[in-house]
Parts: sequence; structure tokens; C-alpha cells
Amino acid sequence: MLAAILLDLLLGDPRRLPHPVVHIGKLIKVLEKALRPLVRNERAGGVILLIMTVGITSGVAVALLAGAYAVNSHAGFAVAVLLSWTCLAARSLHHESRLVADALARGELTEARGYLSFIVGRDTEGLDEQEVWRATVETVAENTSDGVIAPLFYLILGGPPLALAYKAVNTLDSMVGYRNERYLRFGWASARCDDLLNLIPARLTGLLMVAVAPITGLSGRDAWRVMRRDGRNHSSPNSGIPEAAAAGALGVKLGGTNVYSGVPVPKPTIGEPLRPLTLMAYQGVVRLMYGAEGLLVAIWLFLAATARVLI
Repeated sequence: MLAAILLDLLLGDPRRLPHPVVHIGKLIKVLEKALRPLVRNERAGGVILLIMTVGITSGVAVALLAGAYAVNSHAGFAVAVLLSWTCLAARSLHHESRLVADALARGELTEARGYLSFIVGRDTEGLDEQEVWRATVETVAENTSDGVIAPLFYLILGGPPLALAYKAVNTLDSMVGYRNERYLRFGWASARCDDLLNLIPARLTGLLMVAVAPITGLSGRDAWRVMRRDGRNHSSPNSGIPEAAAAGALGVKLGGTNVYSGVPVPKPTIGEPLRPLTLMAYQGVVRLMYGAEGLLVAIWLFLAATARVLI
């Protein structure tokens, strides 16, 4: 895990290397195309899609690890590190969001909207500077859970197979977990499974953010207060927790109306507008992300060392 974290922090997600999420996405498309005509009940088809996608993904991971360790321990270690590395996204999240922040810092609002469109689901055309900052801060806060803490949590619990199973569910949710006519029933199982798997990691992320906020120059007290008060002000049962913790720590207001495919969707607000959404707020949420990751690793190392001593 430490080697994988180091690779992520140093290299991020090299685009020239094949990434499991890309192949998981291709698998989902193939399975959906095959299942829809075979299974008339859409919910049943969605359950089968979930089971097959997760089973194949984790099964391939187990097979790769078993094959590598059958060669020797060094090969097994290398494969374990590489698989674990692909589950982590702190450096990539920082890089992609920084493209938006740098464009805004240069006064290139149109360019910033373009970069933002790659990392959010909402419509970005027509967003003013404050709305672009809001979307960027929200994305980093939410994905601190989905892309950093949750994969680490499942790596700790079950190694690369379990972490990749989580990534499979996460990918399923992003592809079929929509509440529209096509996926309302077919994607129901994937969306609910994603909510379940993120239940603990999202709350753990919020607590980690509260704990590291004072170390990163932010308010831990306000992070705790706003997380408890506004953590449920979100359509997702989980995403509001890290967003509220970040909003409280930063002293900013997140949430509000977003536009999806031209349709405005009102949402509750999170936090208080004590400070404007600027480059400083973005830099603060990035510090929270790395701080939360570092604290979780430190806790894991302490518990692992204690268990080893006791055993």
C-alpha cells in the first residue's frame, strides 16, 4: 500500500498505461448490451450486471495476483503494488482540478469551464467565476471520499481484489446509476450498492477532514459543526458529508442550483458564506484531501504495528 500511495503521489495516472477502470467500463457496456434483450425485468438485469461486473473484476485481480505469486514473491509484490496504484486518484484529482484553478487564476473563464466539464456532471457553459470555483471545490471534497479514502479503506480491508471490486461498483454507478427513463430500474442495484459501499468511507472522510483541518490552517470546530448540521443537505446519502466538512473548514457556502442537460436542479446549500470562493478555498480543500489521506495512512500504520507487537 505504501508503495502504491507513493506511486500515486509521484506519478498520478499515466495515460499511456492501461487503466482497469477503462476496461471495467468496456465490460459494463458489453454486459449491458447482452443482458437487456435476455432479461426482460430491468431490475433483475441490473442485479445480474452488478454481480457479473464485480465478480469478473475481482476474479481477474485474484487470478493476476495468484499467477504472479506463483512465479515468485517479487512478481507478486509488483503486481499487488500496480493493482493498488490503479485504485488511487489523489494526484489525478489534484491535477485535473488544478487545470481549472490555473485557468481561473489567469482570468481564462471559458478555458476553466472547459476543463471543469471533464470532472463534473453538471452543465458548465454559462457558469460565472464563483460557480466554477464552487463546482471545483465540491468535486475535490466529494472525490476525496470516492477516489482517495474509500479505495484506501477497501485496500486495507481486502487488498487489491476488494479495492477493485469497489472501483467496479463506483464505475457502474457513474455509467448506469442515473435516475432517468433508461437507467431508473436497470441501474437501481448499482446505485444502491454504491451508496452502501460509500456509507462508512464518506463518514470516515468527514471525520478525517475535521481532524486535519487545524493542521492545514483551517477550522476543525466549524468543519464538525457544519458536517453535523448540513451533511444531509445533498441528494446523495454520502456525498454531503465530506462536502459539509470541507465547507465548514473553509468557511464557504457550497450547494445550490445546478443545471443538468439544460434543466436547472435546485439543491440545498451547505455551509455559510463567511469567505468567498477563490483560489484560497481551492488550495484549502486540496490540503484537506492530502491531509485526510495522510492521517488515514498514519492510523493504519499505527494499528498494523500495534497488532504485530501484540501478536
